[in-house]
Amino acid sequence: MAPSLPSPPPRVRVAAYVIRRHPSPALLVFDHVDFPEAGTQVPAGGVAPGEDPERAVLREVAEETGLTEARVVRRIAVDGRPHPGTGRPRLTTYLLLDAPPDGPVEWEHRARGDGEDAGMRFACRFAPLPLAHPLADAQDAHVGRVDPRWVARGEAAGRPEEARPLR
Repeated sequence: MAPSLPSPPPRVRVAAYVIRRHPSPALLVFDHVDFPEAGTQVPAGGVAPGEDPERAVLREVAEETGLTEARVVRRIAVDGRPHPGTGRPRLTTYLLLDAPPDGPVEWEHRARGDGEDAGMRFACRFAPLPLAHPLADAQDAHVGRVDPRWVARGEAAGRPEEARPLR
């Protein structure tokens, strides 16, 4: 029997719940213009070595949406679900951010820089809460930890088992 290989370390990630509270609560989401099959998502991505989650989430929000005025409020949960396509381990910290009350409700953003998102086009919008449809990769699983009224009907039981809230 061959020795088993050690499993790779989890990819460390962040995901952003950017909330605009006026005139009514809405969550910043986007769709990949060139890859609609990816589904509607919140800003999310990898954390660089030595980078703290708060800095990483602000960077990801700016890269994927162009929004630079969001403010980190707190960490919400750490989610240990593997990647749905590859099964590779991930550890995603979900953070709550406040968005400024003004600005557009919908816009298109093209990612700059030389990262993996460079050149991608994102159709961004603030979606009213509770959401009308689930997000890709169950990214909406922790919205109810911010405000229980924001959980779409029938989704309260769909929280990932491998997630723990942060207090």
